[in-house]
Amino acid sequence: MKLIAVSALTIVLCGCNAGVGDLQQYITQVKQETPVSIEPYPQFEAKPTFIYSAIELRSPFQHPRNMGVEVQQVSQPNCPQPDFSRSKQALERFGIDALSVMGVFTSNGKRWALIQSNTGSLFKVTKGDYLGLFFGKIDSINNGIVSFTEMLPDGAGCWQKKQATLTMLSKAGEKNV
Repeated sequence: MKLIAVSALTIVLCGCNAGVGDLQQYITQVKQETPVSIEPYPQFEAKPTFIYSAIELRSPFQHPRNMGVEVQQVSQPNCPQPDFSRSKQALERFGIDALSVMGVFTSNGKRWALIQSNTGSLFKVTKGDYLGLFFGKIDSINNGIVSFTEMLPDGAGCWQKKQATLTMLSKAGEKNV
């Protein structure tokens, strides 16, 4: 019985001869008939080397920190001018978008506001103090709102007054005008 099973298995395996000759002939035919079209590589031009010379300057993608505004002192007669001889106060290093009102209180009959900068520093101000980059003088402190008047250059040597406010609802970094 074992002999019959082995001989049947041998006959079956011999009948399973792998005939791949026709497949190889087809592959050879396709390779001969198919045209090969490879595009040539494009010619690249050599560009001149660029030397970056502004590495020491502030990145244009970062906010300026603690930088004052350069002011040209070209004055015109009979037009408003800020007091350039006055010494600057601490909050005049920050733009108004970098400041926010944290609280308001009264001490000895005088209204005060607590102003926080975007660096996290806290400052105490009252009416008559200065803040912002454009000579902003505080006019009033009422109900969590600090009102002040800025002096903006008009480019012709004169300065224009502009009213602005900081509120307790705005955060440092938001536009507060």
